[in-house]
Amino acid sequence: MKRTMIAVAALGLTASLAFAGPGEGHGKRHGRHGKAGLSHHVAEKLNLTETQKQQVDQLHKGVEASVAPLFESMKATKMQLREAREANDTAREQSLRATMKAQKEQIRQIHETQHQQFLSVLTAEQRAQLEAMKSEQRSRRGKGDREKTKVKPSDLR
Repeated sequence: MKRTMIAVAALGLTASLAFAGPGEGHGKRHGRHGKAGLSHHVAEKLNLTETQKQQVDQLHKGVEASVAPLFESMKATKMQLREAREANDTAREQSLRATMKAQKEQIRQIHETQHQQFLSVLTAEQRAQLEAMKSEQRSRRGKGDREKTKVKPSDLR
């Protein structure tokens, strides 16, 4: 369940970042590919129209504006959590963990809503292409890759 929620959140974020044009990052880092690299690839594969690109860009900007304050709040909560842990204040620590969990859930819900809006911008054919792209990516990241990178206790000796 947790893995599914993380995958949904990651997918929503990926979709929201996928179509922003180059130079719109305002100096922020945007993953391994950057906004331009990923957007070019996905937009090319889905053959988005200019109207669709504009709609997706608006969705991205809306999500960014909604999520930014939550990320700042989470950052502050994380610092408070660290302080509570160092002070051995378990009651405060539990309270802050619950707060962080609620903040993460809010972000997940925003991304899920955005993803549904993103899908509504696509044609049925484009949604099918996107689903095929996701399946292909999942198969490339399958358990086979994880098994190769798994460190065994005997390797540490």
